Amino acid sequence: MRYYPAAIALSLLVAVTASVGQARETAPADPRVSALLASGQSRLSAGDTEGAIGLFESALALDPGHAGTYIALGDAERSAGMPGKAIHYFREALSRDPNNLAAISGEGEALADKGAIDRAKGNLARLEGLCGKSCGEVQALTSAIARGPLPRVVAADTVKPEPKVESN
Repeated sequence: MRYYPAAIALSLLVAVTASVGQARETAPADPRVSALLASGQSRLSAGDTEGAIGLFESALALDPGHAGTYIALGDAERSAGMPGKAIHYFREALSRDPNNLAAISGEGEALADKGAIDRAKGNLARLEGLCGKSCGEVQALTSAIARGPLPRVVAADTVKPEPKVESN
């Protein structure tokens, strides 16, 4: 009888912890976030990357806990040629939902774009373990790894012209 209160408290702790661990984010609670994400996706598919990023950042300001917004931002930054920023956003999404297939695939594709092929292959192995070899995310990441890193852009500061003096 004297262990009864401790047993009740322990069982309540286990029940609450288990229910929180099983909770999954399905959709943003705010309908404005859904509208901004849809508008941003349509702009991104039309080629307006900067406009899409602006809409996604607005959605992020409304609901900073929604993993889908981070995935959309990562996709937009990848299409803008900024794989480092994309990796950051995909990792934020993974911190909110560690088994999100789109975030794992997006991070792997951005890593492949940046040249970190071994890390991208690690993401590919994780994806294959979660959804098998036939899911779309695995196929997209496999093609990104096969394509290899994006060509590096040389900054103007790194190229120094040789001064040439000519006589008149």
